[in-house]
Order: sequence, then C-alpha cells, then structure tokens
Amino acid sequence: MDNGYLGWRVLARRQWPLAAALALLLLFQAVAWRGMDPRMWWLLPGDLIVAVLAVLSPRRPFDAAVAASIAIAGSSLVLHGLGLVQLSGEIVPLAAAMAMSAIVVRQSSRGRAVFGTLALAMAWAITAYLDRQAFAEESLVGGVANVLAILVFTFGLAVGTGLYFRARDRERRQAESASVAAAQQAERLALARELHDVVAHYVTGIVVHSQAAEAIADQNPDAARQVLPIITASGHEALAAMRRLVGTLRGTEGTETSRDNDELTAQIKRTVNQVGGPVRLDVQLSDTVPPELAQSVIRLVQESLTNARKHAAGVSRIDVDVRTADGVVRVRVADDGTGQHSSPVGGSGGFGLVGMRERVELLGGSFNAGPTGGSGWTVVAELPLGG
Repeated sequence: MDNGYLGWRVLARRQWPLAAALALLLLFQAVAWRGMDPRMWWLLPGDLIVAVLAVLSPRRPFDAAVAASIAIAGSSLVLHGLGLVQLSGEIVPLAAAMAMSAIVVRQSSRGRAVFGTLALAMAWAITAYLDRQAFAEESLVGGVANVLAILVFTFGLAVGTGLYFRARDRERRQAESASVAAAQQAERLALARELHDVVAHYVTGIVVHSQAAEAIADQNPDAARQVLPIITASGHEALAAMRRLVGTLRGTEGTETSRDNDELTAQIKRTVNQVGGPVRLDVQLSDTVPPELAQSVIRLVQESLTNARKHAAGVSRIDVDVRTADGVVRVRVADDGTGQHSSPVGGSGGFGLVGMRERVELLGGSFNAGPTGGSGWTVVAELPLGG
C-alpha cells in the first residue's frame, strides 16, 4: 500500500511545510549549541540525515521509517560509545520520527505501519536512555517513566494524525469512485439516448419507405422506384449522423447544434421530411433557443415521429408543433392513430419514451406522453429557455 508514485514536484508541494519546520528546528538547535562543547556538532550529520528521510518519506514510507530508525539509534550508540558528546535529548530526531510515524500509518499497510512506528519509537527511546541527564535527578524508574510518558504522548499524537488522514484518504477515494461511477453511468445514458435517437430515427425512415415501396412495387413500379432516392438519402443521413456522433465521442467534432432559430427551424423541417408521411409542421420561435436546447428539441421531434411511424396503427396525420412562449420552448407531437401500438419491424427496446423523459428532466423541463382521448398519441415536452 506504500505510495511510491509521488513525483518530485508533487512531493515538494506536499512536504515543504515539514521541510521548513525541520530546518527551523535545526537552526534553533545550532544557535543553542553556541558556547557549548564543540563536539556537539557531531550530532548534526545524523540530524540532517533523519530530517531528509522525513521529508522524502512519502515516496517510500516504510523504508524511510526503518532507515531513520537505524540512523537515530546508530548515531546515538556510536557517539555515546566514543564518548564524543553527552547527549541532550535532541528535538530534531523526535520531530522527524513523529512526522514519519504519521506518514507510515497514513500510507502503509497495517503491519508495516505498526512495525515502522515501533522501530521509530524504540530508536528514540534508545537515544533518550543514553542521555545521562535524563536520569541525573531521578531514579532509573522515574527516568524510564518520563521517557515512556514522552513516547506515549508524542507517538500517540503522530499515530492519531496518521489514522485521521488515512480515514480522510479512504473517504476521498470512495467519493471519487462514486463520482466516477456516476459520471460513467450518466455518460452511458447520454450515449444510449443519442444512439437510440439517431439510429432509430433514420433506420425507421428507411424501413417505412422500403415497406411502402414493396407494397406498391407490383401495381406501380415507377412509384416504387421514386422512393429509392429517399431511402438512399436517409441512409446517407444515418451514416453522417453516426460519423458526427463518433466524432463527438472522440472529441474531434462538436455535436450538431443550431446557431440561431432559422437554422433550428430548417433542421426541424429536414427531420420531418426525412420521416416522410402526412406531417403538418408548425414552428413559431419568437425567443432565441440556446444551442444546447436546440439539439434536444431536434432529438425530441425525431424520436416522437419515429415512435408514431413505428408503433401507432392507422396513422393518417401527425401534427408537429414547436414554439416558444412564457420562457419555455414547447414541443408537441400528436398523431391520429387508433391508439393501439403495433409491433415494429426489428422489435422495440422500449427506450424511446424513457430516453426522452431523461433528456427533458436533465434540462429541468417537464414531459408527458400518452393517448389522446379515444385515439391517437400525444407527446408534450417543455424546456426552460434559461435552463
């Protein structure tokens, strides 16, 4: 679980407060050594090594803790054995050990965290035990009690800090995972809506015109051949729409949006013409429709017409009404079918109405769809212009 991924720039941004604090402690300690035994300066190399290990420890927390433990205990034993200085319970090794304990608890596995913390605590305990001044005025039991009290307080604070940040890291990872999962789900739903709207619309037009041509082929071959250009045009439009959709997914092309109301009106007319059949279109856009709403308006008209041609039986007329009023753009598509939905060629996934409702609700609008009186089917959607 050790985090060795931190780059040097990230490490510098994360560890500069600790580096500054340890540098100040080293400075204060050097000032305190002025006028004392010059041999005290032999402690400086060990302190520098421990301070550097503390600053770099997020890259390899457990290894840094073990190395620092060896450095703290080893330098104390060597210097004490040589009788170069009389140790004085330095604060720099203790501060560095506390920082590394918090880091190893935060980033390492439980076993490594326990071992690393105990190693650091024992190393500093050795340093304190070798400090003869710690027991100069008290008995051995009293001195040991003082050392234990310091260890419990300082390393308890370090371990508690590490556990706190460990819990925060876990919560952040869970929140990030949930956010990524939600974004992926939203992206899948948006992609599903786009695929359903684009593919179903154009393919339905192809199927409807093909069925019409097949029905009249024997009686009127010339009329059947007149339908072929429409089928070809619908196929080209389907391919172009799929290319635009793939380009959008790859980030190389923007989605199909209208720049103004005239272009939106033209796109709605093209959509109606592609579906064909007896459609009465009425577009009245007195307010400017934003591009993101314009795209949704086109998709709503497409899917409503697709549903009417695929499912409604006995349709002789479809009314498409798109208008702006009272701060909303209102889309209404109604047919005069029998109200009994037939089984479309190729089957139906049943996602059309669901996709339209999701699209409208995501934009803060309202959506209703259902039978009209004794016959027919009506889809009504209202999208806020300011949404």
